[in-house]
Amino acid sequence: MVILIINQIIKMLLILLLGCLCYRLKLVNEDGNKMLANLLLLVVNPLVALTALQTSCRPELVRGLLISYLLAVATHLLAIFISHFLIRKTGGTVSGSSEDYALERFSCVYSNCGFIGIPLVQSILGDEGVLYLTAYMTVFNIFSWTHGIGLITGQFSLAQLKKGLLSPMVIACLAGLILFFGQIKIPQVPSDAINYVAGMNTPLAMLIAGISVAQTDLLRMLKNARIYFISALKLLLIPLVTLLILAVLPISFNVALTILVAAACPTGATGTAFALKFHKNYRYASEIYAFTTLLSLITIPFFVYAAELLFH
Repeated sequence: MVILIINQIIKMLLILLLGCLCYRLKLVNEDGNKMLANLLLLVVNPLVALTALQTSCRPELVRGLLISYLLAVATHLLAIFISHFLIRKTGGTVSGSSEDYALERFSCVYSNCGFIGIPLVQSILGDEGVLYLTAYMTVFNIFSWTHGIGLITGQFSLAQLKKGLLSPMVIACLAGLILFFGQIKIPQVPSDAINYVAGMNTPLAMLIAGISVAQTDLLRMLKNARIYFISALKLLLIPLVTLLILAVLPISFNVALTILVAAACPTGATGTAFALKFHKNYRYASEIYAFTTLLSLITIPFFVYAAELLFH
């Protein structure tokens, strides 16, 4: 399984490098990348979730899905707890600036479970893994549009909660669950069309990641010691604690591995998007996103290998 995921990561890395090249050759600019990201988040990812739920409603799948929802909530609460106590507003050797600490906490809590998580889980566990991942992604959307925005802006509103609940991913997952429990199959022709679009997920996600990495100042990023600390929290500490908790729970290997991979994914692009939207330090958010994306190509295989040893 480790060889399988390493091969998948190498393929994703090659597409990421192609994205970097496209940006350097000016085939796509920053605005074009934002449009591609919107296409992925609002269309492709929801359709991937919908197709994953087009499967037989077997008791073991229902149980695994329900457990995935519970673990997704628990994983996000765990990351919120860790980031709150290790990333402080002021003072201490691990404190961020008063302007950026909220972005750092957001970056530690919210992973790229859609862009990176879907292709990885799909490559090692197939549609069953993606089915469980839809639970994590639904919780991610609700948490990020409520706690996440409240963290960045310093306030919370019912409008934010409504926006989170009405996000395309949540709607697609709810629609998929209705079809799943009702055992309603989408007709062949529209189903094929949906599968074609869903198949764009991996290449589109990695092209976007590559274009984003190409936009960062790599030298400045590598000189920023603070990014190393945030990356260690996101890519090492939080997945490690998640791994140890999952190892003692009486759950299936597929559920445990799906949740672990989702938690081990790098910082999500949502942090950069929210930083732009609410006029925060989006360049710093983008640097964290790029740096953790590159490092995760090393850390994720390590945790998958550890999971194979502990979960079996």
